[in-house]
Amino acid sequence: MLQPGDKAPSFSLPDADMERVDLAQFLGAATVVVYFYPKDDTPGCTLEALEFTDLQADFEALGAEIIGISRDSCTSHGTFRDRHGIGVRLLADSDGEACEAFGVWREKEVRGERRQGIVRSTFVIDRQGLIRHALYDVKPKGHARQVLELVRAL
Repeated sequence: MLQPGDKAPSFSLPDADMERVDLAQFLGAATVVVYFYPKDDTPGCTLEALEFTDLQADFEALGAEIIGISRDSCTSHGTFRDRHGIGVRLLADSDGEACEAFGVWREKEVRGERRQGIVRSTFVIDRQGLIRHALYDVKPKGHARQVLELVRAL
């Protein structure tokens, strides 16, 4: 598990429009909030994405970018974004490299069944590329507001 003070793992992933987004492009310019979520168009993931979207202007006013990552495809992300009016960038980690690097791909129990999946997690990365906050196994409701307060306190 990553801890505050660790260097954030680099990634370069396509977004819903198939444009590459590289963590390095933000270094020196913005704080980056990277949240990992299990699956497009599920109730908790939709709630979380909409809450981040609703607070996007507040994050931007603090110089922070928001990025959501799951193992869904670019096409799935585009449909999810358009169906719900999601404004944050959604990146496709189809091969799971970023999920592995950030330590969010784990065995978990879903409806009494154990299987591998993304543990809902959020990382606040400063302009130097260091993790300032590493939040694992978060609940979606109210999470975006909590993260906004952490960014505000930086």
